[in-house]
Amino acid sequence: MTLQELKQQLLALQPSEKVQAIQLLAQSLGSNWQGIEKTPKICGGEACIANTRIPVWVLVEARRLGYSDVDLLTSYPTITATNLANAWIYAESHADEIELAIERNEAA
Repeated sequence: MTLQELKQQLLALQPSEKVQAIQLLAQSLGSNWQGIEKTPKICGGEACIANTRIPVWVLVEARRLGYSDVDLLTSYPTITATNLANAWIYAESHADEIELAIERNEAA
């Protein structure tokens, strides 16, 4: 299969399927979570989508509450499907950190 053939197939996918495809590709890159940053004094130093104030734990909690990736992309128009894929990879790799952040913020 050529890249052009793959491109046509990818563009024909539904939005939720495109998100899944991006997640698969991002996961195949290993434990590299570009696009996630921790900056002291921004969101308490929590892991956030780069150049935003959207913490990864907020996205994880929203997903647990039933929000789909498409819902999240609609609710947060400044982020992309790639940002979400990176967030999910980061959350999976740092599950304890994300759980602690959710617990801290639920108690607040």
